[in-house]
Amino acid sequence: MNKEEINRLSGIILDSASEVHRQLGTGLLESVYEVCLCKELDLRKINYRRQVSLPVKYKGDLLDAEYKIDVLVENEIIIELKAVEELMPVHEAQLLTYLKLADKKLGLLINFNVPKLIDGFKRMINGYF
Repeated sequence: MNKEEINRLSGIILDSASEVHRQLGTGLLESVYEVCLCKELDLRKINYRRQVSLPVKYKGDLLDAEYKIDVLVENEIIIELKAVEELMPVHEAQLLTYLKLADKKLGLLINFNVPKLIDGFKRMINGYF
């Protein structure tokens, strides 16, 4: 997928998340926002997978540990969802680590617990994009 397609897709994801935020507001669990965001993606005919296992390799060995990507869109964009008071540097670091482990270029960090969703949205890039 080329850069323009990925950028177009990230716009659709942001629009979908904004619709969920308009409909539900703040104060719910992250898992509720995840289900509703995926419903919006379904309505827009966007392919995604939820709770994708992300194995951990260390010095070439696959370890008995894994993380879960909240939503992986079109096998290209990692979405990390939050419902917290404010995004912290550790949330950004978490998404960057997921991008590196999964060898993906673009990640979106979305915090639904804000009055305006644009204030809870962060686009992150792994390396040159």
